[in-house]
Amino acid sequence: MRTLLALLLVVCGNLWASEAARLDQAGFAASHPLGSQQLVLRNRALLTWLWADVYAAALYTEPNIAPQAALREQRARRLELYYFQKIAREDVIRAAWTVLERQHDPATLARLRPGIERLHASFRDIRPGDRYALHYDPRQGLTLERNGEALLRSDDAELARAYMGIWLARDGLSEPLRQRLLAER
Repeated sequence: MRTLLALLLVVCGNLWASEAARLDQAGFAASHPLGSQQLVLRNRALLTWLWADVYAAALYTEPNIAPQAALREQRARRLELYYFQKIAREDVIRAAWTVLERQHDPATLARLRPGIERLHASFRDIRPGDRYALHYDPRQGLTLERNGEALLRSDDAELARAYMGIWLARDGLSEPLRQRLLAER
């Protein structure tokens, strides 16, 4: 029995790591270049589902712009996700559509569908250690990045607002995660 318990603790150790340790493991930079400006790390948060840490998220904004103001005023921002778990591409897409359908009316989704489908076409299966980022610059548009490589660019500001809203808007993926990312400090 002791051997079984010890084995379970070793195998599941990563699942129970402290939140601070998991956020540190994600290795979010203190700042990130975006075009001609530097965005600064505002907040980090951990998404846990059941007992497993799924990913760590970080939100970056311009130095003197609070997180909520960056969204409200459509200012430059970056949302970065560092994954701890393996996730099938289809599961990510299904979860995204579930949230988007909850947040938007059918007419808005019909208008956004071509851009969302282009975005989803660039997704790959996620492996532990993968890093996806969405960054938005009002002058350059939306960029989707995977492990430092730009996969897609779009000048559609409405697409940027809607897709980042999966994490940052009301009725999104996780209200606790959203509140942590948008908290004023």
